[in-house]
Amino acid sequence: MLVAGFPAGAFQTNCYLVATGVGEACVIVDPGQDAEEPLSAALAEHRLTPVAVLLTHGHFDHTFSVQPVCDGADIPAWIHPEDRELLADPMKGISKKSAAFFGGRLELREPRSVELLVDGADLELAGMRLRVDHTPGHTRGSVVFTTETEDGVEVILAGDTLFAGSIGRTDLPGGSHEQLLTSIQDRLMTRPDSGVVLPGHGPTTTIGRERAANPFLQTRQGL
Repeated sequence: MLVAGFPAGAFQTNCYLVATGVGEACVIVDPGQDAEEPLSAALAEHRLTPVAVLLTHGHFDHTFSVQPVCDGADIPAWIHPEDRELLADPMKGISKKSAAFFGGRLELREPRSVELLVDGADLELAGMRLRVDHTPGHTRGSVVFTTETEDGVEVILAGDTLFAGSIGRTDLPGGSHEQLLTSIQDRLMTRPDSGVVLPGHGPTTTIGRERAANPFLQTRQGL
């Protein structure tokens, strides 16, 4: 399996390319602000052909470049229906203070092709199977995508649900701290410790590392 990633834009949002290997088809996960140029470079470096964009949630720091990326390659974007409205109206997903920073307006457009994610579904894309798990809490439509390496190790594209040593913020519209902790407990902490977590911001981690040391999870029984 090939996973290539880079932090994009002012928010340093991790954009990932996932494929079975060099020279193969790939999926793009969360093309954020200013992601187009480094994304093109990574596709060329690894000789990858994108077949879909997967969105872990609808916040604009993860979706900023989705329309030009999708329409430029004639590929669909996959997003949970609870967050679809944020594609064209990102102001609905941020605080009033943040909205004021952008003058109260930030105009984006949906890609021509949008597919809706279903909890528990298996997506067959780019020669891989990616399971969809709905993990509300950071946003109402947050999801994580899981695939496996040839050795059976889970690779978890976690968006802003779980970070190395932290969890996603829950003070924005649609956020819920209690719901996020429940999502992490029910959908992530049931995984093997070997599971590799690729978060939306910051460094890679593992399920075992977060189970043992993530301070936000220690107050919950069973984590």
